[in-house]
Amino acid sequence: MSRPTPLRGVHEALGATLTDFAGWLMPLRYGSESTEHNAVRQAAGLFDLSHMGEIFVTGPQAGEALDYALVGYISALETGRARYTMIVDPSGRVLDDLIVYRLADEEFMVVANASNYPRVAAELTERAKAFDAVVEDRSEQYALIAVQGPHSRAILGELTDADLDGLKYYAGLPATVAGREVLLARTGYTGEDGFELFIAADDAEPLWAALTEAGRPHGLLPAGLSARDTLRLEAGMPLYGNELSADLTPFDAGLGRVVRFDKPGDFVGRAALEPLKDVPPARRLVGLVATGRRVPRHGYPVLSDDGAVAGEVTSGAPSQSLGRPIALAYVDSGLSTGLAVEIRGSREPVDVVELPFYRRKK
Repeated sequence: MSRPTPLRGVHEALGATLTDFAGWLMPLRYGSESTEHNAVRQAAGLFDLSHMGEIFVTGPQAGEALDYALVGYISALETGRARYTMIVDPSGRVLDDLIVYRLADEEFMVVANASNYPRVAAELTERAKAFDAVVEDRSEQYALIAVQGPHSRAILGELTDADLDGLKYYAGLPATVAGREVLLARTGYTGEDGFELFIAADDAEPLWAALTEAGRPHGLLPAGLSARDTLRLEAGMPLYGNELSADLTPFDAGLGRVVRFDKPGDFVGRAALEPLKDVPPARRLVGLVATGRRVPRHGYPVLSDDGAVAGEVTSGAPSQSLGRPIALAYVDSGLSTGLAVEIRGSREPVDVVELPFYRRKK
């Protein structure tokens, strides 16, 4: 049975279409997913992300434990800042992609994907055993609400006296929003400016209501998983299970930059990954834009100009911003022209484009 988030009653009252996602009962859409997508691009959207995992690592050697457990240089993070990183297995394959926040000198919060966080918590616990550090999965205690879009700053500014302008991208700080204590972050997954609010599960409904009320004059709409997926696709951001998996290394995904060989000491996966840092992968992740109207979908073959299979689509959808179907795909390195996607037996031409597909106006 799917687990409900603390906001299930809100979603049902709004008439959301609910679906199972990674074992959670989540809102797929509230009405039109294109309307929700466009609201985030033009005004603001309100997301329930309470299915994500929050794992805390604390203690005198918490930073060193995370340096060993993850591919990033986590102990170098300043308090209040966040970093995108990954946890890999000893062979260098990606178990999950993560965001790590340094909350204090000896306190870090690791945010993991819904489908993976029990395993991430278990791996972190095992890998931290040699360090003076404690790993605690506190996911059950938290809800996570995101406000994304060009009006998000104005909406949140009505509910808090926190220094929103001073909150940098990939940073977080304790704040009071609508009278509730939150960890306020600015990372985002939509290609727009926005904020994430980590809050006690019992405070989720009152905070959602306050954000909804403050956002009404600004065009704020609740947005579901469908809009979140098309937004992150336009922004060229990877999704675990699609662009990232336990079959791929960070270098395969074109994300070798997150692997920090310059940090002190060993880390899990280092021996496997170091020989790969200067070796071009056999396939690379690219952006595709369809020349026709048919949509490339996950798992569809990518064909070279001679009809041979040259890759596979990992994510695809109609793009509201471009007005054409778009996709992410792994294709044979060196191929950039003459490609097509096989869609139900038909060869549909595509153009390879630079990522992201969409960049917000500054």
